[in-house]
Amino acid sequence: MSDMTAASRDAAASGEAAAASLSAPELADLLRRSARGDEAAFAALYDATSRRLFGLVLRVVRDHAMSEEVTQEVYLDVWRQSARFDASRGSALSWLMTIAHRTAVDRVRSSEASRRRDDAHAAASHDVDFDATAEAAQATLEAQRVRRALATLTDAQRSAVELAYLGGYTHTEVARLLDLPLGTAKTRIRDGLIRLRDTMGVPA
Repeated sequence: MSDMTAASRDAAASGEAAAASLSAPELADLLRRSARGDEAAFAALYDATSRRLFGLVLRVVRDHAMSEEVTQEVYLDVWRQSARFDASRGSALSWLMTIAHRTAVDRVRSSEASRRRDDAHAAASHDVDFDATAEAAQATLEAQRVRRALATLTDAQRSAVELAYLGGYTHTEVARLLDLPLGTAKTRIRDGLIRLRDTMGVPA
């Protein structure tokens, strides 16, 4: 297939003049021969129709390089589906143009869908990055405020508060760990929290 395509490209320029004289029955015959695996017939079909099909694709796709790719896809599709051509349902050229137009439209839709997905992904990634950075910064600021506030407590208050709220211990466990009566442990925790609230400016 690749050798045939290369040959058809090389012959394109000289084939254009002859292409203009090919009749609808002649194009149909080239398609039927292509369906039987006749690469020479397919090369002649390419020479006779490629410029016109490329023009159609370019009008839809509006990008020269992409149109060249799509046109090659069209002829690959034609090579595979040439046996499906039915002259009783329309001319060979009409059949080719239909395939070209459909393939071009599909490429445009695919490109647009891909662009929308990329845009959506980029927007989502940007939001995640921004949110993650903001949350990390906020967490850092809060941690700094808490550390500064804890530094204002007495050693006894700080130990009790850190065990209760940073260590996750219950009042009873704090009392046991600090070897204090439960009431004393509760008082230190309460007084420490009040001082933290006042230092951090948290409403009561």
